[in-house]
Amino acid sequence: MTEAPAEPPKGDPIRVYLLDDHEIVRRGIRELLEGEGDIVVVGESGLAEEATRRIPALRPHVAILDGRLPDGSGIDVCRDVRSQDPTINALILTSYDDDEALFSAIMAGAAGYILKQVRGNDLINTVRRVAAGQSMLDPAVTAQVLERLRSGPKVDPTLQQLTAQELRILELIGQGMTNRQIAGNLFLAEKTVKNYVSSMLAKLGLESRTQAAIFATKHIVD
Repeated sequence: MTEAPAEPPKGDPIRVYLLDDHEIVRRGIRELLEGEGDIVVVGESGLAEEATRRIPALRPHVAILDGRLPDGSGIDVCRDVRSQDPTINALILTSYDDDEALFSAIMAGAAGYILKQVRGNDLINTVRRVAAGQSMLDPAVTAQVLERLRSGPKVDPTLQQLTAQELRILELIGQGMTNRQIAGNLFLAEKTVKNYVSSMLAKLGLESRTQAAIFATKHIVD
């Protein structure tokens, strides 16, 4: 595949693709960007699947990707698109200030992570800078991500005594699933799940599923 230049040639408009599941948001961003004269929106969509297919074909300089979508996330789209064409720069635009999502965005190769409360002029300037090949990620945040990669995620020592299956079951209990639902999710017999739950409760010093659910929400469920 022939790679696009990292930034548009002088005099050429900046090509932008918009991904957001709200049409009114896409329309507002389109009007804001195209009102500048040096930016053109070459495509838009409201679903991750469509964007993953169309963005590599349209080859924009910048893809503005909504963080949360009905069929996935802008972070997933960023990862998929950049695996096909790493010269496409991605901006994750989200309503949520979420450390885990920020970490995932950096790992997916996003050039920026901005909140939807951003001012119009700031968004325009960010698009121009990202199109020019600049990263808009805070160096301090990037350093934290690199340190996390080196040291690995922090694990509650209480959880280290659980097997991988017990940990997964604890997580599903924290999500409110019954034993029958967990059995279906993990392709296990319901009796097997009950045995895992009993073992997990004993290891954690808990007496009930309710206590386990509370424990899970505090320790492993976002």
